Amino acid sequence: MEAGHEFREDRSTVTTPTLTRRAAALALAGTAAAASLARPALAQGRFPDRPIRMICPWPPGGSSDVQMRAMCEIASRHLGQPVVIENRPGVSGTLGAQALKDARPDGYTLSQMPITVFRLPQMMSRPNFDPLKDFTYVIHATGYLFGVVVRADRPWRTWQDFIAYAKANPGKVTYGTPGVGSSLHLTMERIAQHAGVEWTHVPFRGGAENIAATLGGTIDASAEGSSWTPLVQEGKLRLLVVWSAERVKNFPEVPTLHEVGIDIVSESPYGFAGPKGMDPGVVRVLHDAFKAALFDPAHLQVLERLDMQPRYLGTADYTAFVERLYREEGELIRRLGLRMN
Repeated sequence: MEAGHEFREDRSTVTTPTLTRRAAALALAGTAAAASLARPALAQGRFPDRPIRMICPWPPGGSSDVQMRAMCEIASRHLGQPVVIENRPGVSGTLGAQALKDARPDGYTLSQMPITVFRLPQMMSRPNFDPLKDFTYVIHATGYLFGVVVRADRPWRTWQDFIAYAKANPGKVTYGTPGVGSSLHLTMERIAQHAGVEWTHVPFRGGAENIAATLGGTIDASAEGSSWTPLVQEGKLRLLVVWSAERVKNFPEVPTLHEVGIDIVSESPYGFAGPKGMDPGVVRVLHDAFKAALFDPAHLQVLERLDMQPRYLGTADYTAFVERLYREEGELIRRLGLRMN
């Protein structure tokens, strides 16, 4: 998804032939019945009448956790009930999706859906869920800014220094990511192929653990979302390269991959979903609350601090996007020959 691209749902009107009096009466009755089926919880004023659980499939402290807490706090005001973050890190960010498969489709359990949800099932012989059948997609929200950071006291001042060292020391350089099959993992391996280097991947359960390992010196570098921003600004980490299409506002001196000779852009998109079979009226309430939160000035400030952008898609467009994304990820996995079991 390109930065700055604007998404709009198709709201074109459709004309219908004139109805007879009896047909019109039947049509109105059918419409009323459909509306009552589509919005039963709303008609009785019951949704939401208790807190909503939002699963963040990453540990506390990472860019996903920070962004989601800000957005959910604002959405809570629109819904009149708390939206409570539950962190479930592990399995490359897919534990939220696994939890949704077994949850009731009543609108009270939601999860972030990172790109690994659409990738890992296609890398397994017996996947735990089907992204095209097991979920109700509510709203697409944003995408990550990715980059590679090292501890500030390491000798690599530039990306070129880092690559030169990796070439001279095959397999010695260690880098962390939030998990096997993540966009960060796959992109680092694509970079290695392009640059002709060998390095060692160290998977973690999420961004906070990944960054902590670099700060602690147990790995050489972290390929990670922009939760590193304050640590770079404080001089504890050094940002060597960003994976966006253009240089970013907070670090205009840092080059993109394209500028260092690697024609790759990686800005992993994500949104929020619930279990399959959710009531359309409930989905609409959730969508509207989270859309309002997405564009709320307080949330936009959080995105700006993380060098992230709103990537809004409504329910129908998000669902269509998921179908395209699943197909594209499958093509990439087959081309690279990736398997997990």
